[in-house]
Amino acid sequence: MKKLILALTVVISILFASPAFAYTVKTGDTMTKIARENNLTLEDLAKMNPQVKNLDLIYVGQTIHIMEKEAEKARPKVKMVTGYSVSELDLLARLVRAEAEDEPYQGKVAVACVVLNRVESKAFPNTIKEVIYQKRQFQPVQNGQINKPANDDSIKAVQEALKEKRQIAGDSLFFYNPVIATSRWLDTRKTTLVIGRHVFKK
Repeated sequence: MKKLILALTVVISILFASPAFAYTVKTGDTMTKIARENNLTLEDLAKMNPQVKNLDLIYVGQTIHIMEKEAEKARPKVKMVTGYSVSELDLLARLVRAEAEDEPYQGKVAVACVVLNRVESKAFPNTIKEVIYQKRQFQPVQNGQINKPANDDSIKAVQEALKEKRQIAGDSLFFYNPVIATSRWLDTRKTTLVIGRHVFKK
């Protein structure tokens, strides 16, 4: 088992004095990412920015408005910073949404745990991105669903998977829906748990 050290740091939130502030979009930004970093829902950020007609399409240099009162209400006093990059966690949250949007919340957490377990396993690549984009592993990568923004539940599920909920999936390395699966090779692997329509295996 590869050693993966997660550095957890408590960061005190900095509150802005002005009632609103303008954020300039940088390379790699998405509306989902901006909302998460300000502890807002995507819906709240969209309401603050009616000029953004397509939430999936923003441009470098574009101005996004964030209302301080709303952000302050939603912002926790502390937040956890892990050894994973923001872009990796966003990618993982997008996978969780695509794979488990209609599944129970615990099932969403378990899907995130499977990816994290793979990162730590010698049988899989070393990073979240490499695990998710490994050839023929996740259908949302093949059908393009991975490119859709994460939602609030998937973002929360990833955060839980990184913390105390990690044990939900145990040492699961796979999950599938046996009703619609076209390949049966996972049938022979040991079942670790079943949540909703997903069967988890190791």
